[in-house]
Amino acid sequence: MPHIANTAQQAAWNGYEGAHCAAHPERYEDVDGGVDEPLLAAARLTARDRVLDVGCGTGGLTRRAAAVARSVRGIDLSEPMLATARRAAAGGRCGDVAFSVADAQVHPFAPGEFDVVLSRYGVMFFADPVAGFANLARALRPGGRLAAACRDRFARTDLGAVFTAMAPHIPFPTGPDGSGPSSLADPDRTRELLGAAGFAGVRCARVEVEQRWGADVDDAAEFLAGWGPVRHHLAEAGPAAAGCAREAMRAALARFAGPDGVRLRGSAWLITAERPA
Repeated sequence: MPHIANTAQQAAWNGYEGAHCAAHPERYEDVDGGVDEPLLAAARLTARDRVLDVGCGTGGLTRRAAAVARSVRGIDLSEPMLATARRAAAGGRCGDVAFSVADAQVHPFAPGEFDVVLSRYGVMFFADPVAGFANLARALRPGGRLAAACRDRFARTDLGAVFTAMAPHIPFPTGPDGSGPSSLADPDRTRELLGAAGFAGVRCARVEVEQRWGADVDDAAEFLAGWGPVRHHLAEAGPAAAGCAREAMRAALARFAGPDGVRLRGSAWLITAERPA
């Protein structure tokens, strides 16, 4: 069995949250996949590269990287999402792709095993960020590259406005800005953490992306209500408060509805760095 240090994250991603992502991979690609093009451009992949995809989830980014790179290994804590990733990779021509359960903070990678470490929203949750990034630096060859997309502060996004509309009735589902999913939204802190972990040339660039949450308001509201943190707080709130929160969610989502669905403006930080040669 793999050694796991981030046990709380393991429990979350092997519970309902991971199961929901595994059951709706196309829906989550509609929400998160918009960052892939700028992320892959920042990674500068070549046909010679051996790539590690950290927090690969259902493998959308992994498969895109495999269309370019020599080999790609996707790792995640979630067995349900990895099962979906393996099925998707087996059903297409994805090149040399492998998936495994591993905690990137402590997994014993071979030193210099990879040329590039990629991650789409998978490196914000380390229990010990310096230890986690130091382990990734060791896994890179000297001169190897890191390229990661990380959540921006929700206050800068349309999804944050939806959560704020619900906040009189249920807690903000992601916790305060600057923690949890947005723990790497401060470029100064990010540069400090990665520098302490042994990376050099740390750069942070903010990008805006579009997220499609559903075909219409009903569809988007049902999907968002099923997302793990929102589902948890709706269940804890009781029927009256949960009903009010759902109505507030629908009203907020309606502002972003158009003929091609409910589309929210999101933003992310593209973080790039190198292991010193």
